[in-house]
Amino acid sequence: MERLDVKKDGQFCYAIRFEKDFSYLAEEIAALGFMGHKLCIVTDSNVAPLYLELVKSALSEKFDQIFEFVIPAGEQNKTLDNVKKLYEHLILSHFDRKDCLIALGGGVIGDMTGYAAATYLRGIDFVQVPTTLLSQVDSSIGGKTGVDFDSYKNMVGAFHMPRLVYMNLSVLNSLSAEQFSCGMGEILKHGLIKNREYFAWCMENADKIQERDYETLLYMIKESCKVKRDVVEKDPTEKGDRALLNFGHTLGHAVEKLKNFEMLHGQCVAVGCVAAMKLSAMRGNISDEDVAYVEECFESFGLPIRTEGITAEEILQISKSDKKMEAGKIKFVLLHEIGNAYVDKTVSDAELVSASEYLLK
Repeated sequence: MERLDVKKDGQFCYAIRFEKDFSYLAEEIAALGFMGHKLCIVTDSNVAPLYLELVKSALSEKFDQIFEFVIPAGEQNKTLDNVKKLYEHLILSHFDRKDCLIALGGGVIGDMTGYAAATYLRGIDFVQVPTTLLSQVDSSIGGKTGVDFDSYKNMVGAFHMPRLVYMNLSVLNSLSAEQFSCGMGEILKHGLIKNREYFAWCMENADKIQERDYETLLYMIKESCKVKRDVVEKDPTEKGDRALLNFGHTLGHAVEKLKNFEMLHGQCVAVGCVAAMKLSAMRGNISDEDVAYVEECFESFGLPIRTEGITAEEILQISKSDKKMEAGKIKFVLLHEIGNAYVDKTVSDAELVSASEYLLK
């Protein structure tokens, strides 16, 4: 059994468990004290045909009150309207504070289910069962939940820690190459902000990663989870170092909105990371050779490093509506060097425009 423990205020909060299947899911949830209580599996129209019945079957070994709620797949459905529909489903099914939600899916499902759990009856428990590489190394860990508001990314949300994160790595075999590469965007980001050696390891093992070799993926995902866990433990509500995890996200989120979510989140993060690398080079922190090296690494995993069809001025304006604004200043994450990130509140509009122009074809 492979697992990582996550702490909050120095005390155990929840475990991240890494497995090859769903065999131990019921056992883990039962151990949390939910025997005799209701479970509701929240998933989407892409994941449901693949894993809903499999998870229900696994849970039925110990639970006899299992409900389900399926939303249409896609970022455009991460809305308050769908949260309201989930509330109604829970109310009509008589869910109380001792019952539990299970988020079965990618980041959209995890974020939305977590937000519903944080706000239904002023807070009930939930379990993350992430089914994409992106959600396994990023959104399922750390307790940030939320929904989009009028296409503004995660503008409504809450901090609400899961009781368990259960990762079945075998589900990664059903991901398309595009979806898999999106997860690599966050993984490479972890190396860029905190661990240069880990970034280099990813490149040295690129072939095994692309082949989805189980042991290689297990090591990679666990190392990425360690990076995020360590940051989250020091700063659970994003008042300091946790903001480093937003590397590539400020401009990435702007691109995501301006492209009407036609580009996947991991792809937008990759483009945003390139812009942040360029801005770091403009500041004299890193070299143009470092920027070119990282671009080559992103491209080797099928990630875009440029986009088109939008303008630098549009990116600037959307960035100023980002939730990461503080006292009218954008908290922008830059690099001192690869593996060493910092938060900067002095980035000017002109610098943002220049960095944005660099990522536009």
